[in-house]
Amino acid sequence: MLKRVIAGTKRALGLKPAGRNLTVFPDDTFLVSYPKSGNTWARFLIANLIRPNQGVGFANIHGIIPGIDVVRHRDMLRFPRPRIIKSHQYFDPRYQRVVYIVRDPRDVALSEYHAQRKSKRIGDDYPIEEFVRRFVAGESCDYSSWGEHAASWLSTRYGQPSFLLLRYEDMLEDTNRELSRMSSFLGLEPSAELIQQAVSRSAADKMRKLEKSQAHLFNATKDTRQDIQFVRNAKAGGWHSGLPEASILQIERTWGHLIRWLGYELVADRKGGKEEPTFLPVEGPTAKQHLGTGSIATVPLVPTKS
Repeated sequence: MLKRVIAGTKRALGLKPAGRNLTVFPDDTFLVSYPKSGNTWARFLIANLIRPNQGVGFANIHGIIPGIDVVRHRDMLRFPRPRIIKSHQYFDPRYQRVVYIVRDPRDVALSEYHAQRKSKRIGDDYPIEEFVRRFVAGESCDYSSWGEHAASWLSTRYGQPSFLLLRYEDMLEDTNRELSRMSSFLGLEPSAELIQQAVSRSAADKMRKLEKSQAHLFNATKDTRQDIQFVRNAKAGGWHSGLPEASILQIERTWGHLIRWLGYELVADRKGGKEEPTFLPVEGPTAKQHLGTGSIATVPLVPTKS
């Protein structure tokens, strides 16, 4: 009872992270993703872009682009507006401007598995097959399952001018291009040189060096295993060798329609076992085709009534 009273008092005084109770202002822009999808990297890219004369690192990233599950609510209210805010929350209708980063869920599952080893939530001997089962069921994370999270945003906001969809894999392929897209969405007009400088300062090898010296100052790395890096390979497709085939197929059976619509190839497709989507458009362009043109077009993610 005493713990509840203390927690309630801290919440009332704004001494706890805002989380889903965040006070949202109409000029806020949210950088949203499911965990382990590239959100921290995107924060570094944007922070290095808007603070080119300030050293950006794990020690001060929350002071530039605050995370709602880390920064105290009353401190969030003191941030200068307009704010750019990091969130892992599933759909919240109060978020009016959103950059949503999506990543192949097979890589997300593998990355989350190693992240939980790092945070000591699971041991090195924890079966990855069991972890993937929990991942698919939405039991491995506080933000629902990957499919529920992605669908909650895509089915409600995709195609709207206040919503920008980015794929982690496209960010890896052409970081300058994708950062330029984010910049335009944020109403910024940086030079090509400033874009390149932000990309260079946010490179994976530099972030690893910063992690090594500042791990004790960042919420996701302090008090965790230092033999496992927070910034790992920064590559796409690790699931090919990192996940058992049964786990890969489990993920694909559950979210294959959404994975394919986002432009990711399924193992089942390569084997000729292609099934039609269950709630995404059967005909018409996929998100990947739109993203490849650098444009956002309206494509319904749920069936529309004729």
